Amino acid sequence: MKTIYYGGQVYTGEMPLREAFIEENGKFVFAGMSADALKMEEAGDKCINLQGKFVCAGFNDSHMHVLSYGNSLRNAKLGEHTDSLEGMILYFREFLETHPVKEGAFLIGRGWNQDYFSDADRMPNRYDLDRVSGDIPVIAVRCCGHALVVNSKVIEMLGVTKDTVSPEGGSIGIENGEPDGRFFDNAMDQVYDLVPAPGEEEILDMMKAAMKSLNGYGITSCHSDDYGAFSGSDWRTVKRTFEKLEKSGEMTVRVYEQSNFTDIDSLRAFVEEGNTTGKGSDMFKTGPLKMLGDGALGARTAYLTKPYADAPDTIGLGVFDQKTMDEMIGYAHKNGMQVAVHAIGDACLDSVLSAVGKAIKECPREDHRHGIVHCQITRPDQLDTIAEMNMHVYAQAIFIDYDSHIVYDRVGKALADASYNWKTLMKKGVTVSNGTDCPVELPDALKCMQMAVTRKSMDGIEYLPHEAFTVQEALDSYTKNSAHASFDETVKGQIAPGMLADFVILEKSPFDVNAEEIHRIRVLKTYVGGKNVFDADNQS
Repeated sequence: MKTIYYGGQVYTGEMPLREAFIEENGKFVFAGMSADALKMEEAGDKCINLQGKFVCAGFNDSHMHVLSYGNSLRNAKLGEHTDSLEGMILYFREFLETHPVKEGAFLIGRGWNQDYFSDADRMPNRYDLDRVSGDIPVIAVRCCGHALVVNSKVIEMLGVTKDTVSPEGGSIGIENGEPDGRFFDNAMDQVYDLVPAPGEEEILDMMKAAMKSLNGYGITSCHSDDYGAFSGSDWRTVKRTFEKLEKSGEMTVRVYEQSNFTDIDSLRAFVEEGNTTGKGSDMFKTGPLKMLGDGALGARTAYLTKPYADAPDTIGLGVFDQKTMDEMIGYAHKNGMQVAVHAIGDACLDSVLSAVGKAIKECPREDHRHGIVHCQITRPDQLDTIAEMNMHVYAQAIFIDYDSHIVYDRVGKALADASYNWKTLMKKGVTVSNGTDCPVELPDALKCMQMAVTRKSMDGIEYLPHEAFTVQEALDSYTKNSAHASFDETVKGQIAPGMLADFVILEKSPFDVNAEEIHRIRVLKTYVGGKNVFDADNQS
């Protein structure tokens, strides 16, 4: 039995727009005009009038964290209360009152950003969180996920003192001769090691909650980094839980797993157990080796070649030395794995490009699709190298909303003008996909696309307008290009015969509204494999 959708504005991945498409057995079998579609109706077929609504392929967030997002949905949402430090502390205390912590558990929140505080020009410290609780261990994670602060109870549990040595690729905050409760990048691991790992059922519930939310944003696929979400839960547990969810038929977002490893031994064990890029099903498959190369711009832990313009005493943090970077990328490349490395600072990007270049030279491979996640602070010479090596870029245009406020202060005009240059990369032939790095940001695909098109923050700060995408380029960055990044360009990402019937119905066409109103377009319905997984009219 076929389902015929007609009378709409259908973006198939090509212009001009069409009016209709047909779904059968979870795949598209036709895309074209309404009259032609209706001629194909047979007994038992279902016909649905789109009533002029806009339809495109389902959104595919090309870098996020499904499991961490599911976890954030049950923890304190500090990002909604980061206008002031005092307001954040008050909310955190109220959250504790309404969500009592079980014995042995931690109070955890995520989303604060010191740059938004109206009453303080600093990051929170241990004493701020002591006001939330002095008895219960409290952790507050910065929005970027590259810094956190704990209360004195956690400092006591860790046994950290002013003499504790920071780990490589991390930093323990010291102020006035004592630990201030702030931990950065690799130093955060010791904090997370204290937190009891969730069981498989808890992980399953987090995954289901995250996917339900993602469907509401029109997301049908994502590239997700989940294997390191919890200290104490190894990749086997997470992989097994995804497969359990798929087997039960409850998986409503297709996941391409960006497999995060931090040392060669664990990566080798992963590969030797048969896990290489592309292994799996249309619902869950192994993606690239994911490496976290440096920190974040907002926390000043992105690794730069020169000191921060607004903090001359630091250049940020490189998580891996060059030897380790070379070894892991080289091993993955030789064993048929794609590679995707988080690189925000230009010094980190130098390291990644060197390692990828070395791997390609030692073991030539035509269609590797190795990529840079974020690719934010860049120099013109690096953009040329990315294009020459035929790499992919996983952009997060939604970061412009915040980063436009700080980028010139952080890195200076010359470097800022050469950064976030994703349109320039596209002009050089680089494929650029888009995403949100959720839960760093909400998985708001339409807001992300708006930022790509306007190059403006929500409060109107314009940043490098010549780097703006067209509406079509923005849609492609969330559909076709994300599919290309997972070697799925013949499988999904377009409304075309033979492709998976993943699509989203929007209230209005992004081609028709003012660019600054794209984020206001309502997602009406979301479909995965022809099955309705979200309906705005039937939400409890």
